[in-house]
Amino acid sequence: MTESIREIYLDNAATTRTDDEVCALVEECMRFSYGNPASLHEKGMEAEKYVKAAREAIAETLGTDPKTILFTSGGTESNNIAILGTALAKQRAGKHLVTTSVEHPSVRNPFRFLEEQGFEVTYLPVDRDGLVSVNELRNAIRPDTILVSVMHVNNEIGAVEPVEEIGTMLKKEFPSVTFHVDAIQAYGKYQIRPKRSGIDLLSASGHKIHGPKGTGFLYIAENVKIRPILFGGGQQKNMRSGTENVPGEAGLGLAAEKMYKMRQQIVASMYERKQQLIDGLLTIDGTHINGKIGKESAPHIVSCTFDGVRSEVLLHSLGSRGIYVSSGSACASGHPSEITTLAAIGLQKEKQEGTIRFSFSDETTEEEIRITLDALREILPVLRRYVRR
Repeated sequence: MTESIREIYLDNAATTRTDDEVCALVEECMRFSYGNPASLHEKGMEAEKYVKAAREAIAETLGTDPKTILFTSGGTESNNIAILGTALAKQRAGKHLVTTSVEHPSVRNPFRFLEEQGFEVTYLPVDRDGLVSVNELRNAIRPDTILVSVMHVNNEIGAVEPVEEIGTMLKKEFPSVTFHVDAIQAYGKYQIRPKRSGIDLLSASGHKIHGPKGTGFLYIAENVKIRPILFGGGQQKNMRSGTENVPGEAGLGLAAEKMYKMRQQIVASMYERKQQLIDGLLTIDGTHINGKIGKESAPHIVSCTFDGVRSEVLLHSLGSRGIYVSSGSACASGHPSEITTLAAIGLQKEKQEGTIRFSFSDETTEEEIRITLDALREILPVLRRYVRR
């Protein structure tokens, strides 16, 4: 029998456990520094200090000015502001947009909405490893192209897109085109320098880096044309109206600071756990890793197809043992008709339906991976015999 353990959480690409120090800071702000940061009295100014400190902490992780950081409710809002705000601001210059076929729904669906409003979108294909071609992207640019949006790390298979190469190319050859990067799965794992990489807009989310849910930010480079999509009291320089989430922003700032302080050690640990899992998976018959492996892929995501097993059945079998994994993106799980990365890389439907995503954090241990592999070795033969009947 596989030894029992209270919980093994391997779904960190969906969300991470909130850091203890972050929780304490959030509670402190909610209980004691509860003023509205727009208020001019002492309580308001006290709250504003937390907001300012968080903005400065995040800006430092990106090597940018604090005034380029716009706080949001998370990655979805950041992506929506970036895409819709750019389209609204630049539509007189053109209505052609470029993205990829493997974007997250919070990018894909704003583009679909813009298509309904008369914009034209080019969806670039990817290769079998989920990577977009820089040359194909270059060839897709037209005189009326106003925006290119490419994710940094794919949330399903961990493909790392060539965003620096794309940004450099765009700034050199098409300087009028705005470049947006969904860095929600990359922020905290990679050192990102938007200005040096030619990135105009960059989205990030707090709950992917042990920060609070409902928090995120959008980096907006200076002189980028973008319009707000929320209107009200004019907070955050009129770009995002609404009373600021001081506890959440403070927690996000601390989570970002902690992740980047230990980033190299954290990433090295995740790569070790990833390789341990892959090495073990490849000793099991009928398993296939999707996308690149090693340092060419993200440190925290492994996508594995198991022949002869449905992913939902395997997911629940592992869950009964306290091992939590995913059958794909949590944000698309309620929409089975969505085009997935697995389909875009050419995986047949039967293979897609047998794929599990494992994702790690700095808290994932060697023992947890070992126990997970032992559980798979026990479960898979049983499930496969059941399917053959």
